Amino acid sequence: MKQKIIAVVNQKGGVGKTTTAVNLATALSAIDHKVLLIDLDSQGNASSGFGIDQKNRKLTTYDLISTDTDVLEIVKPTIIPNIDIITATVDLSGAELSLVNKSSREYILKDRIEPLKKYDYIFIDCPPSLSILTINALVASSSVLIPLQCEFYALEGLTHLLNTVELVKKRLNPTLEIEGVLLTMYDRRYNLTAQVEEDVRNYLGKLVFNTIIPRNVRVSEAPSYGKPVMMYDLKCLGSMAYIQLAKEILEREKSL
Repeated sequence: MKQKIIAVVNQKGGVGKTTTAVNLATALSAIDHKVLLIDLDSQGNASSGFGIDQKNRKLTTYDLISTDTDVLEIVKPTIIPNIDIITATVDLSGAELSLVNKSSREYILKDRIEPLKKYDYIFIDCPPSLSILTINALVASSSVLIPLQCEFYALEGLTHLLNTVELVKKRLNPTLEIEGVLLTMYDRRYNLTAQVEEDVRNYLGKLVFNTIIPRNVRVSEAPSYGKPVMMYDLKCLGSMAYIQLAKEILEREKSL
């Protein structure tokens, strides 16, 4: 199969972005795909989600963006077979400054990960902002996955993000596509949740995944144990939802 690079993006924090990157990567690895996760958020939550302690993050996305260190030295294995990671620490927040005066700075990530051909999927967990790091991720990617929390202001921020994606496609990465919009933290007890879903589906149609990620306590607990939710509780609703999402993505690819 042709390698797919997916940027997981939302400029708003707390919408399930890192949770989606970690658990979708895990679901695809479980069906024998070779996956790399790039933690491009200085909070380093994706790295923590695989139980990688700060002291074990020697070479990170800071080195990837700001130095000429061989990318193969920066990649490290995770606790899960078939998933490797490039970790992040708070140092990454300084990487943006190092990019300011570089020529073709929007293409640095794309150029740096070019040698990583052995992976079927590369997921980029982006910071909660439309920064130069996020632009780098969009330029390096073949598609964008947008987690969207079912809340009142969801569509407002989504419009701005879609405009940014369109601008990047027009000026920097003409092959960039939207992988899909994923409704997260879905709680059927609230009428607002159903209303947001209806609005988003009416607005974006088939771009919205059929799969919905429910609000689920096991999904919330898993990162504190340094595990994706499928390793923490395979049978919980959250695990089932991410497995279903992986299947939906694969089915969409087949139909194309």
